[in-house]
Amino acid sequence: MSTDIKEAPALTPKDFATDQEVRWCPGCGDYSILAQVQKIMPGLGIPRENIVIISGIGCSSRFPYYMNTYGMH
Repeated sequence: MSTDIKEAPALTPKDFATDQEVRWCPGCGDYSILAQVQKIMPGLGIPRENIVIISGIGCSSRFPYYMNTYGMH
C-alpha cells in the first residue's frame, strides 16, 4: 500500500475561466468582478470541484457560466 500523497497541480486564473463568450454590455463592471474572482481563486488553494458559484437575477446571473467551477442559478 502506497502512502505517497500527490499534490494537486497549481491552478492559475485561466483554470477558472470557461470557453463561454462573455455577454455583458461593454463597460459593465461585471467584467472587472469576474477577472478579479478568477485572479484570486488559485491563491485560495481550494480545488475547483469544491467551489460553487451561486448567482441571482439580472446580468450578473451569468457569472456561473463564466467560472470553471460548479454553479447554480
